[in-house]
Amino acid sequence: MIFGNIQNLREYLCMEDGIFECFNYAKENNLSAYDRGCHEIDAKRIFVNIVEYETVKPEDRFWEAHREYLDVHLMLEGTERIDLNFIQNMDVKEYAAKDDFLSMDGEKNASVILKPGDFLVCYPTDAHRTAVAADKQENIKKAIFKVKI
Repeated sequence: MIFGNIQNLREYLCMEDGIFECFNYAKENNLSAYDRGCHEIDAKRIFVNIVEYETVKPEDRFWEAHREYLDVHLMLEGTERIDLNFIQNMDVKEYAAKDDFLSMDGEKNASVILKPGDFLVCYPTDAHRTAVAADKQENIKKAIFKVKI
């Protein structure tokens, strides 16, 4: 996983080209004005899901990971906590290939707080639990880019 802010991209030159394509797309487009849902960027290679929801208690959320796509979470509005661990530390459940969704249970090893401009890149070994309230419940808007591995 990689945690950073879009203003400091020069520090992250080791990231895959597809990830930089996401950030360039974000700079060239006003993602905050996008409607919720899936927006294609480069066929099935890169797309972005715009989500809006209210953050909740961690016990009201689920753990996930993905095998076919990297997740690039980019916070647009609000504050969200994302809990993290490695899948080898989790009780891994069934993989739904159709949705590229690996479900699991377990405890957090770390957390990050995303504020506007912050990003988190999750690789296939990165278990993550999103939509957790940081200090209080609040409505957020976020872009989740999917980059084909």
